[in-house]
Amino acid sequence: MEQRRLPGNSQWYHETQTSLPTQRAPLVPEAANVEDRFLLGLGQQANGELNTLLQRAEPVMHASRDLYPLLFPDLLNTSLTHTLTLYDRLCTALTVAQVAGVQRLCNHYAARLNPLPGPDSSRESNRRLTQITEYARQLAGQPTLIDAAALQRLDDAGLTAPDIVTFNQIIGFVCWQARVVAGIHAFMALPVRWIPGVAVPPDADASCLQPGDWQPALPPLEPRYAAADQLVAINSSAPLGLPEAACWLFAHDGRVLSGWSALLAALAASQQTAETRLAAAVASRINGSAGCFYRYPEGALRDALAEGVDRALHLATPVEQAVINLAAQLTRSPERFSAAHLQPLRDAGLSDGRVLAAVLSAAAASWGNRLMQGLGL
Repeated sequence: MEQRRLPGNSQWYHETQTSLPTQRAPLVPEAANVEDRFLLGLGQQANGELNTLLQRAEPVMHASRDLYPLLFPDLLNTSLTHTLTLYDRLCTALTVAQVAGVQRLCNHYAARLNPLPGPDSSRESNRRLTQITEYARQLAGQPTLIDAAALQRLDDAGLTAPDIVTFNQIIGFVCWQARVVAGIHAFMALPVRWIPGVAVPPDADASCLQPGDWQPALPPLEPRYAAADQLVAINSSAPLGLPEAACWLFAHDGRVLSGWSALLAALAASQQTAETRLAAAVASRINGSAGCFYRYPEGALRDALAEGVDRALHLATPVEQAVINLAAQLTRSPERFSAAHLQPLRDAGLSDGRVLAAVLSAAAASWGNRLMQGLGL
């Protein structure tokens, strides 16, 4: 029987490098050119009360839109210290979008990735792409899998310290974006689409939440070598309450650190309530981020949450139960997050503004957790 070989990477799942005799169009080519590359067109579809809510949250959305071109510019030049190509970045974003399962993100990043030339087919390039993809999938899906050995594999694949910092920021940004988009989907009561049979990673074990001082897993930026934009980033991150070593480590990518600090400042200025703090704590508990989790005030609820989400539900008030369930669903399975997960908070008397604030808080924690876990020990 005659053997046939067909081009194999025209779909939006990129894992290994192959060469194509012809380049096929992406599944949704128009997704690459959407005007708002953060909400990916959802803002234009919103109306009524949701449109009002998004207008009030405009500082947060604006900060997010400003971050996008820093991480995914249209053109990018590499150097000896910044070796991540645009293909590397968009391939990473697509991997994270697939882990989150949010189809709108998959369409967008696949459409942007499709026309780009991939790396050569050498063993070194294939190994580098494999390590990048594996790390991105692990950090996006189950952050506790990241350890010193995982970072060493990135180093062995040729990524520099600034590369690894930017790489973790990309993963965190897309995790944040996926959960915000999923939340807006739910407010619009759009149908939920998810792939059946996909297992949800388990929550982090309680042993991951041992209190202790956070230590950087990579050498932080040395002050004597800091450029002007990096010094500005250090100053802008001071109000965040991060460990000093974390600020100097994240400053390897100063512009992104400044943008992330502006986003967190916008979130803090919009609405800080008991619900938003609890939503962030639930996300941090599920992801196993001790440094983020212990920012939640001491008390019986925090002790119960440290044991597990189910244990906390037994101790919580009806409003707290609704917040815990919302944050848990958004953190574990954003692709299955729907209007049904918003309704218990509304039934408990919370306004849509406070519900959206809880969604944004849980989503933002998903970014901070992955930075602290991916880049620290």
